[in-house]
Amino acid sequence: MNLKTLLGTSALAFSLTALPAMAQTEMIVGSWLPPTHPHNTTVLPTWGKWIEEATDGRVTMKVEYNLGHPKDMFNLVEDGVVDAGWTFHGYVPGRFRLTQIVEQPGLGANAEAASVAYWRVHEKYLAEANEHVGLELLGLFTHAPGQLQTSFPVNSLEDLKGKKIRLGGGIQSELGERMGVTAVNAPASKMYEMMQQGVIDGAFMPVCEQKTLRLSEVATELTLLPGGMYLGSFAIFGNEDFFADLSEEDREAIMSVSGEKLSRMAGQVWDQCGTDALAASKTSGVNVKDVAENDPMAQEFNELTKGMVDAWVESVKDTGVDAEAALKELREIARNYDK
Repeated sequence: MNLKTLLGTSALAFSLTALPAMAQTEMIVGSWLPPTHPHNTTVLPTWGKWIEEATDGRVTMKVEYNLGHPKDMFNLVEDGVVDAGWTFHGYVPGRFRLTQIVEQPGLGANAEAASVAYWRVHEKYLAEANEHVGLELLGLFTHAPGQLQTSFPVNSLEDLKGKKIRLGGGIQSELGERMGVTAVNAPASKMYEMMQQGVIDGAFMPVCEQKTLRLSEVATELTLLPGGMYLGSFAIFGNEDFFADLSEEDREAIMSVSGEKLSRMAGQVWDQCGTDALAASKTSGVNVKDVAENDPMAQEFNELTKGMVDAWVESVKDTGVDAEAALKELREIARNYDK
């Protein structure tokens, strides 16, 4: 190799090594249920893959656990401790009133349909109230219908009176009050320990947690009311400064795989979790009581929940949102949902 060729080759090698590496941003997402929960094994990794693909690898995701009570997730994200997170609205009573729109009894839809309807109705009606101020809202979803998980058989709602029942907040609190239970507020992650120690006699929870939180070992009675008692409202959200620091291209790329797309996928995963958990519970010997539509207990529940929707609509009038129209549209979308 002559000197001219050698110098040329060296110059090329230097120019390649001198090129700046592709800028990469790691988005830290806070999570609080066990790492084995489907939200952490499927929802977040799938979303992370979508984000990485949409940004051509410029934005990646890392999940952090054990950051404290799930009610603190909003503050942790607002303060920039993590870049994004997710949690249950009911853990912060008073701040999120409009989110109870999707929790009301009688929706008659699964989590996927409800989550899609929820996002669309939020964008059309609820966003104007700005309940998620200080946060970049990225997705909204529900778990599958909440049911009764107890250590004692339930043959009538009267059997619940005076029993120590874990409630997660939101519409569950109203249901518990109407049923006359002794309410115990606690995060889902504490459920197994509390039931094992006899601190509580049962819980209002989706069937999914029979498996993910091992509740089938302690809540050996599963009572399934038609359509469930309620749904739970969850949000996925980001830190505004983190998103402001991203390029416009990357912000748009992340939002293209968030919103309705992310909400739908989360609902699908939580639905599947419930299906899998129910099958596992039956196999493990949990006593599953499937209440029929014409069963006295179903009629008892329908009677007990009368007026709840009207009371909620009245309670949010000061927000300026047409809650009645929003609820009507949410139910139409969810009940007529077609993949």
